[in-house]
Amino acid sequence: MTHSENIDSETAYSDSATSNMTAKQSPAGISAAAFAKKLLSSNHNDSAFVLRYVQPGLVGLIDGTVSTLAPVFASAIFSGSHAAFIVGMATALGAGVSMGWSEALSDNGKSTGRGSSIVRGAITGAATTIGGTFHTLPFLIPNLHLSLLVAFIVVAIELVVIAWVRNRFLHVPMKNSLLVVTLGGLIVLAIGVALGAS
Repeated sequence: MTHSENIDSETAYSDSATSNMTAKQSPAGISAAAFAKKLLSSNHNDSAFVLRYVQPGLVGLIDGTVSTLAPVFASAIFSGSHAAFIVGMATALGAGVSMGWSEALSDNGKSTGRGSSIVRGAITGAATTIGGTFHTLPFLIPNLHLSLLVAFIVVAIELVVIAWVRNRFLHVPMKNSLLVVTLGGLIVLAIGVALGAS
């Protein structure tokens, strides 16, 4: 083998190793840069990207935001800010684990083409915890009336974010999305308020 052939062989081996390292660094099958590019791009017609990343995250965000409203506000009205914070964080973390596990175990991705079950489970779990945490944080404020006011504002922002994600990635009209998401939130919130005041 000539010196030139040796160089070509080493180059090819190096390229192959680099490719393998990149694949190992990205178990989800997509690099962080590519993920960010797709997330910020104006064209969101890539159904695989939506199924593998957006939909698991959206499910978690909706569940975390909506399902935790009842226990958080019920405990706030019944027992005060501190109790609401403890209950809210416990609910957010517990729901995150539960939803992540459910997403990962319900579909291995092989028959549906939705990608790694571990990645989807992690996305759903993290999004669920985030959704339940933000409107719990205001209850660190000792004054109940102020913490409730701030929490209501945070919930409104969360619902707008959910509607925006549905509009951007699922092409649901913003008005319709806001209506549906807000209705669901109000129903769960009403349950929490009614139980807390009982």
